[in-house]
Amino acid sequence: MLIKKRQIRVLVLVLMFTITVVYAQDVPDSEKEKASTINKEIHNESLLQAQDTTLNDSIPVKKTKESLQDIISHTAADTILINLKRNTTTLLNEAKLTYQDVVLEAGKIVIDYKKNTITAFGVKDSTGYTQTPYFKQGAEESTQDSILVNYDTEKALIWGLHSEQDNGIFMDSGISKKVNDSTIYVRDIVITTSDKKNPDYYIGINKAKIVPGKKIVAGSSQLYIANVPTPIWVPFAYFPLTKTRTSGLLLPTYGETNEQGYFFQNGGYYFALSDYFDLALTGDIYTNGSWGFSARSNYALRYKFSGNFAFNYENTVYSIKGLSDYSKTTNYNIRWSHSQDAKANPNARLSASVNLGSSKYYRQSYNEYNSGAHQNNQLSSSVSFSKKFYGTPFNMSLSATHSQSVEKETIALTLPTLQVSMDRIYPFAPKNGASKNPLHKLGFNYSGNAVYRINTTDEHFLKKEMFDEAKLDIKHSTGLSTNMKLFTYFTLNPSVNYNETWFFDYYEKKYNEEFQEIETDTLQGFKSLRQYNAGMSLSTNIYGTFKFKKGRLQAIRHTIRPSVSYSYNPDLSFYNKEVLNTDTGEITYYSPFQSGLHGEGSQSINLSVNNSFEAKVMPKDSLDDTKPKKINLLNNLNFSTSYNIKADSLRLSPVRMSTGVNLFNNQMNVNLNASLDPYALSASGQRIDKMNIANGGSLFRLTGANMTMSYSLSNQTFKKKEDPKDEKASPPGKGDTKETKVSELYRSKIPWNLRINYTLRYSNSKRENTISNNSVMFSGDIELSPKWQVGFSSSYDFEGKGMGNTSLNFQRDLDSWIMRFRWVPFGTYQTYYFFIGVKSSVLSDLKYDKRRLPDKKLF
Repeated sequence: MLIKKRQIRVLVLVLMFTITVVYAQDVPDSEKEKASTINKEIHNESLLQAQDTTLNDSIPVKKTKESLQDIISHTAADTILINLKRNTTTLLNEAKLTYQDVVLEAGKIVIDYKKNTITAFGVKDSTGYTQTPYFKQGAEESTQDSILVNYDTEKALIWGLHSEQDNGIFMDSGISKKVNDSTIYVRDIVITTSDKKNPDYYIGINKAKIVPGKKIVAGSSQLYIANVPTPIWVPFAYFPLTKTRTSGLLLPTYGETNEQGYFFQNGGYYFALSDYFDLALTGDIYTNGSWGFSARSNYALRYKFSGNFAFNYENTVYSIKGLSDYSKTTNYNIRWSHSQDAKANPNARLSASVNLGSSKYYRQSYNEYNSGAHQNNQLSSSVSFSKKFYGTPFNMSLSATHSQSVEKETIALTLPTLQVSMDRIYPFAPKNGASKNPLHKLGFNYSGNAVYRINTTDEHFLKKEMFDEAKLDIKHSTGLSTNMKLFTYFTLNPSVNYNETWFFDYYEKKYNEEFQEIETDTLQGFKSLRQYNAGMSLSTNIYGTFKFKKGRLQAIRHTIRPSVSYSYNPDLSFYNKEVLNTDTGEITYYSPFQSGLHGEGSQSINLSVNNSFEAKVMPKDSLDDTKPKKINLLNNLNFSTSYNIKADSLRLSPVRMSTGVNLFNNQMNVNLNASLDPYALSASGQRIDKMNIANGGSLFRLTGANMTMSYSLSNQTFKKKEDPKDEKASPPGKGDTKETKVSELYRSKIPWNLRINYTLRYSNSKRENTISNNSVMFSGDIELSPKWQVGFSSSYDFEGKGMGNTSLNFQRDLDSWIMRFRWVPFGTYQTYYFFIGVKSSVLSDLKYDKRRLPDKKLF
C-alpha cells in the first residue's frame, strides 16, 4: 500500500522539470508571467527529454539506471510553489500526482530535494482536517492523516493509516514505519471487518508487523465491541492477508451431552494442497471415551469437473464399562459427489452421488454436522458414465447403484449395469422430403442391458458372503412401431416388441420327504426367457368452445383426448415348473428364473379419457384492443380402465380417476386421485364376479382416494395493485408550497410468507373404511425488521392427534455479526443451537456457539 522507490523517483524527476514556477505573493507579476511561460514550454516536452534538461536555477540531476515508462501528470487547485533556496516544491489545495496506475492526492504535497523526502498531509479549514492523503495503485487504496517518504532509502512514516485489504479486513493504525517493500511496523493498530466509521467491533493491537499481501503478526490483542473493551485478550495473534487459500488449524466446537459428557468436535487441520484440491482432517473426542475421525476434500478443474469427498468414522461408547447397559459400536459413512462441466465433453459424461455406510450412522452420530439427518430412512448412491458415439445412433452407459434400508439394514447393489442402446432409425424413410406413408414412418430400436445384482445386509457388506446371492442377467429389447392417419382426425399407432433375457443360474425346487418341506437349490447354467407382445392404439382430440356475448368472460374451451388401445401378451406358462408334495399330493408351480410365475397370456383393451378446461377472460378496465387472458379452470380430469378379454372373471379393472386444479392465482394447488371398483365384495371382503350395482350398491365402489393440497401466501398476496391514474397525477403548482409527509413507520410493510401442505389418504378396498394419513404441514418466515427474521416449521397429525417435528428459527443481522438460534422444543429429538459470530470468513473463528444435542440411545 506504500509508494515504491521507483514511483517516488519518477514523481520527483517530473516535478523538478515540469512543475509550474510560481513565487510567493510578493513576487512581481512580470516574474510570475515569465515563470508561467517557462512552465508551459517545459510541460509539453516528454519525460525523457526532461531528464536531460537542466534549468539555470535548478539543482543538477543525477541520472539513474531506471527509465520512465509513462507521462506523469500533476494538478493543484491553488498554486504550485518552488522554493529555490530551500530546494523544495509545494503543491497546494487538491494536489494530485498521477503516474500509470499510481495516484497520490492530498491537500498539500511537499517535495524536499535536500532530504530526498516527500511529505503529504491534509489541510485545516473551518470544517476541520480535510483533504487527507489518498493513495491508490491498481485495486489497492488507502488514506492516511499524513505521510513522509524517503524516496532514496524507500523508508516511510505514516500517521493515521486507513486501508482495506483484498480479503475484507479494514486496518487503522496510529503510526506506521515502512522499512522496505516486505516489512512494515505499526503501533496502535485497529483491525476489523466492519466498514463503518465507528466499527461495530475491532481488535486493538499495541504493535504488529505487517508483511503486505501475506500476514500480520501481532502482539498483545484485545477485542472491543462498540468501542468497549472486553475480557477477551490474547498475548499474540496472526492474521492471514493472502488472496489464495492457506493451510492452518481448524478450531473445534465444544459442548456436552447427557450420554457422552463434554466434547470437542470438528477440530483439526486444513491443507491447501493446490489450486485444484484440498484436504481437511478433523476429529471428535468425548470424555466418556467416544471418538470420531473425518477426512474431507474438495476438488475442481475449471471447465472440466468439480466434486467433493468425505469419509467419516465414529467409535461410540454408551454407558460405563462394567454396567449391564454398556455397549460400543463403530459406524462409518462415505459421501462422494462429482459433476462434469457441460462444456468439457458433449458426448461423454461422468457423474456421481454416493452416500453409503453403516445403517445406524446418522441415528447414532453425535456430530453437529449430522444433527439434521437423523430421520433418514434410506441411503442411495449412483455412479454413472455415459457416452454417445458421434455420427452413429448408438449410446452406451455404465453405472453402479446402491440402495440401503436404514430400518431393515438391507443393501441392494448393481455392480455394474451396462446398457447399450440404439436410437430409433427409419430404414424406409426417404432421404429427401417428408415421410408420407406408414412404411416411411416405420421405426426400429434396440437396447441391451447387463446387470450384476447383489442383495446383502450390513453384517455381510464388503465380505465374502455378500456375493453368495449375486445374480447376473442380460436383457435384449427391440421393437417396431409406426403411425398413420385414419379418417383425417384419428391417429393409429401399431407396435411390436420382443425381449430376450439370459440367465446364468436358475432355481430348482424339490420336495424333501424327510423334513416334509420344499427345498430350493440354485444351479449354474445358461437359461433364456423370450417374451414378445403386440398392440395398437387409436387416439384423437376433440375441442369444444362455448362463447359468451356479455361480461368479461369471453369463452370456455373444453379439450377431450380419448384413447383406446389393444395389447396382446402370449401364453408363457410353459416356462413354469412344478413340484409335487408326495405327502399331500399338492402340486406347487414355480418359475426357474428370478421373476415370479409366468402368466397364461392376456388380451386387453385399455380405455382412457383426458380432459382439460380453459377460459378466456378480459382484464378489468380493459381497452378495446386488449387481448383476453387465458386461464386454466381445470388442469386435468383423467379417467382410465382396461378390459381383459382372456380372463375368466373380473375382466374389468378398477377405474382410475385423477384431477388437479390451481386456485387463487396459482397460489393453491389441489390434486385428487381415486380408484373406483365396479365389482362387489363378498362377506369375507374378497372381490367377486358380480357388479356392485347388481349387488344392491352404487355403480362404482370407492376403494381408495388420495388428496394433496399446497397453499402458499405472503405479504405480496394482499398487496393492492397501484392505480395507474395515481401515477399520472399532476405536480403541484408554483404557488403551492404545502408538502405532504408520508410516515414510513405507520402501517409499515413486514415481509412474511406461509406454506401449508395437507395430505389425506383414504382406504376402503376391503371395507376397512379407514383414513391412513390425515396431516397438515406448515412452515413460514416473517421479517420483523430488515435485520430480524423468524422462521418456523411443524406438522399436525389429525389421526394420531399429535404434533410432528417442530422447529423455531431466529436470526438477527448485526451488520458485521450474525446471530442465530434454532430450537426444537419437544419430540424425540429435542435440541437447540445458539450462534453469534463475525460474518466475514477471515475472522470466522471469532464466534460463540452453544448447542444441546438430542439424547440418543444405541439400538
